[in-house]
Amino acid sequence: MTSQHTGMAHDGTPPSDVADMQVGAAYLAPLGFEEVLEHELGRQGVDVRWHGRLALTAQAPVRSAWALETWTAPQVRDVPSIKGAARDLRAIQRNWAGYAPDLHRRSALIAQNLPPLSARPLVFPSLPPQGHLGAWTLLSAQRMLLSASKTSPFVNGEVHFVEDREGPPSRAYLKLWEAFTRLGQWPRAGETCLDLGASPGGWTWVAAQCGADVIAIDRADLDPRVAALPGVTTRRESAFGLDPATMPQVDWLLSDIIAYPARLLTLARRWIDSGRVARMVLTIKFQGGTDHDTADQFAALPGGVVRHLWHNKHELTFFWMREGTPHVA
Repeated sequence: MTSQHTGMAHDGTPPSDVADMQVGAAYLAPLGFEEVLEHELGRQGVDVRWHGRLALTAQAPVRSAWALETWTAPQVRDVPSIKGAARDLRAIQRNWAGYAPDLHRRSALIAQNLPPLSARPLVFPSLPPQGHLGAWTLLSAQRMLLSASKTSPFVNGEVHFVEDREGPPSRAYLKLWEAFTRLGQWPRAGETCLDLGASPGGWTWVAAQCGADVIAIDRADLDPRVAALPGVTTRRESAFGLDPATMPQVDWLLSDIIAYPARLLTLARRWIDSGRVARMVLTIKFQGGTDHDTADQFAALPGGVVRHLWHNKHELTFFWMREGTPHVA
């Protein structure tokens, strides 16, 4: 794998000219995970050059768990003028999200000549945006990369919420809010959620706020405020020692537990094989290097999808459904 970096600080190489390259796909990396994304793509034979956090390749799009979004129909256009660039974009479709690692003033002027996008944070629970959204960036003052389609309906793959500063015991609740929003589904009253490794209770809090009955499993205590919520039952035992055969049917299996990915994969397979769970949302947490092999094994499970969420750190999120494969926005 070879790569050249533009405007990137993570490897210290000088900027390279990408304005004239043929682009078959572009992948927007999460901040700080450019090398992880490059490694993931390289494992699939994809060579990239960098424009800020945007990995450009001449090759067709491939599956990427680590990209916040993939630009799937890229075109490189001349920029005759600021108004001319905006006019070209409007001629294709209405809604565009700009990515500007440099040329900030010129990019802002182009954006001002486009229909405005709603930038208001979501109030959970919310469905993902339904409108069609394209993406664009300036490769140079005279060249623009645009894609009328991309894999995320969110601007630059970022999911912002009106946060709750008082109820949840930790900020981990934002990951589950984002997961449910991208999934377009969340627990409902009358459903049962099993939260493995629940302490201090951020994910239990989310499920309980949705109205579900929650069984929280952890050897450590939940935050007392969460443990006292209606519908919450706590059990002080190991998440990995729990036998699915001893549990009732579970509508949602949730876990943000700290565990080696291979151990979590074994747990996921055990629950899937048990037939006692309908849906899963699990955080795959990496300790040290990124275990791409195990992430691929998660993604290969029938009914499973693996994605990096905007609120994830050195983590991926595994989505699974017993009936069908989840669509994750």
